[in-house]
Amino acid sequence: MIAAIVLAAGQSRRMGQAKMLLPWGSTTVIGQVVQTLAQAGLDEVIVVTGGSRQGVEDALHGLPAVTVFNPDYAAGEMLSSLQVGLRALSPQAQAAMIALGDQPQMRVEVVQAVLAAYQPGQAGVVAPSVHLRRGHPWLLARSLWEQALALRPPQTLRDLLQANAGQTSYVAVETDSILLDLDTPQDYEKYRPL
Repeated sequence: MIAAIVLAAGQSRRMGQAKMLLPWGSTTVIGQVVQTLAQAGLDEVIVVTGGSRQGVEDALHGLPAVTVFNPDYAAGEMLSSLQVGLRALSPQAQAAMIALGDQPQMRVEVVQAVLAAYQPGQAGVVAPSVHLRRGHPWLLARSLWEQALALRPPQTLRDLLQANAGQTSYVAVETDSILLDLDTPQDYEKYRPL
């Protein structure tokens, strides 16, 4: 069983409004992320909330996701959100796919390619890459969860990935969507579906 953790606890400072709640096609930014993960076949989707907790919970009503709140969201570090998400996963989960709540451009086929590349007992991290650049969503095997939970600021997720570079498997993809997220109003206007 593979679960997903969606990091959606940010405060959207550069966007100037709650970016997870912005319209995206027939849903919202966060709704699109959850729908993509569900379509790709993830068994469990945990959305870690923070800055727009109530709005995100409302936006996900009726979608196949469970929300958990990160009380340390104001510190602005993804690490604490990942740790909250890992603690919320069911005991059956063998690995966690780490996705960004502000990446509605994420494609089902990329998620499925990362899932297909995961082999229990082999690589601890499986990540998509385009032009030799690592992107999201990436997969973290249960064997590395304790290491992730032991990290403390100023350590970050980057430290975790660098420490495990030797057991990272990369999946080459043809889309730069793995590098794109929505930080500013200009990003939103550029990438949103018409």
